[in-house]
Amino acid sequence: MSELIHTCYRILDIDRSVDFYERLGFEELSRMAIRDEATNVFMGLPGDGARLELTYNHGREEPYELGGGYGHIAVTADDLDATLENLATQGIEPEKSPYRVREGGSRICFVRDPDGYRIELIERGEG
Repeated sequence: MSELIHTCYRILDIDRSVDFYERLGFEELSRMAIRDEATNVFMGLPGDGARLELTYNHGREEPYELGGGYGHIAVTADDLDATLENLATQGIEPEKSPYRVREGGSRICFVRDPDGYRIELIERGEG
């Protein structure tokens, strides 16, 4: 059977991006050079493997166009309010306050990484 193994983002600054994802609870699992062209940094949540590949193309200085088709990745939070308080102390603010898409559904909100990619935070448990 097939399984989704990772998502790849192209980034402009390895340290800045790794720092951001570590603040969300990810761990850097490995780095791999792609000849002299690029470096891939593999990140994952504890115990879940390398689900996020951050690709740094050497010499690129211009931001990437995210495109109209890209949406977001989603991660869970046991306590969304506590997660947002912790992120705020590190300079990471949500796009808007947590909300529910439907009555009885989980509370969600979005943050953006340093390159503008959206990350949905979904509170676990309710919906």
